[in-house]
Amino acid sequence: MLYQIHEWRRRMLNPLSAWADATSQLLTNPYSPLSYTPFARRLAAGYDLLHRLGKQYEKPEFGLHSTVIDGVEVPVVEQVPLAKPFCQLLHFERVLPPELSGHGRDPSVLIFAPLSGHHPTLLRDTVRTLLPNFNIYITDWIDARLVPISQGPFHLDDYVEYCLEFIRLLGPSVHLISVCQPTVPVLAAVSLLASAKDPAMPRSMTMMGGPIDSRRNPTQVNALAKRKSYEWFRSHVIFKVPSSYPGYLREVYPGFLQHAGFVAMNPDRHVESHWDYYLDLVKGDQEDIDAHRRFYDEYNAVIDLPAEYYLDTIRIVFQEHQLPNGTWHVRGRRVAPEDIHDVALFTIEGELDDISGSGQTQAAHDLCRGIPADKKQHLTAIGVGHYGIFSGRRWRENIAPRITDFIRAHDS
Repeated sequence: MLYQIHEWRRRMLNPLSAWADATSQLLTNPYSPLSYTPFARRLAAGYDLLHRLGKQYEKPEFGLHSTVIDGVEVPVVEQVPLAKPFCQLLHFERVLPPELSGHGRDPSVLIFAPLSGHHPTLLRDTVRTLLPNFNIYITDWIDARLVPISQGPFHLDDYVEYCLEFIRLLGPSVHLISVCQPTVPVLAAVSLLASAKDPAMPRSMTMMGGPIDSRRNPTQVNALAKRKSYEWFRSHVIFKVPSSYPGYLREVYPGFLQHAGFVAMNPDRHVESHWDYYLDLVKGDQEDIDAHRRFYDEYNAVIDLPAEYYLDTIRIVFQEHQLPNGTWHVRGRRVAPEDIHDVALFTIEGELDDISGSGQTQAAHDLCRGIPADKKQHLTAIGVGHYGIFSGRRWRENIAPRITDFIRAHDS
């Protein structure tokens, strides 16, 4: 019923949001007499803010149409080499000119984007920064409310199977980067490949800000998962998709609940950000206006998660800690990270991460005790929060170069 109420609210706000947008433009258009009236700029700023607070945010585009390699601008084309019901594998193909043909041998990197409420475009800066050096693939997860119920359920085990299929598709030379939540299923997938002595073993794993062992320095997110029972999550945050979507009757963890939870963690910061946006509109500071819009266009665009996957994650990862305890079985096969020997491991954490606490990702080193020490690295990014691990100036200047060097060092 909560999902239906949310839909009614959204439909009621859409006309108001559209009216506020039109009024804001009327008060700022130089051809409109109203734009020259007293307080027009302040009124327009207020209506613009009202429009953005009430509008529905659609899935953003990656918008990465080119990259620069050795000073040459190279076109980039999005391809889909494999499409699954709940995810498509997206390839950013660089159309290399003859003088850059040598870059066709650049390492292939498969980025596992989080399936945790936001679209994979949240990693746009990650992809943009790595594109000049690597052949990039990324998991493009599909909003569960758009997947017909006839496609069946999607469990955490299915996530691991998707990881295995994508890794096998790209072959044994691929390097893996997992950001936040997928560090767990990706480590499980590589463990299963190692236990089976599968020839598709990747060359390296880079794990960034993930809950490998959420018992270490637990955050508010971890504490909530421990404080509430599995049955509480099942009865309080799982709802059926309304009839207005292709996934009608599918059980999901709605994206709007996840979004509300993230906002509730730092409400003062968001209030201050919107107030600053209003002031920037009044002053006409276009650079800050555009920066605010870009961030919230991404931040406010959320997706629903399959209920089975969400509940499995709560129980297996955050309540029973099956991965670090060595008790996790996927399709009857035990996940044994100690079986991994020939895959290089790089873990990255943010000093100020309030989603995955310090030490949670580094725990992978203890689990992967079969990997030699010279194939292991760890980085704690000082002064960096969760999103700063994969986006922003510190990511581009400090973290991405370390990942590039690590991958190239272990590519042969």
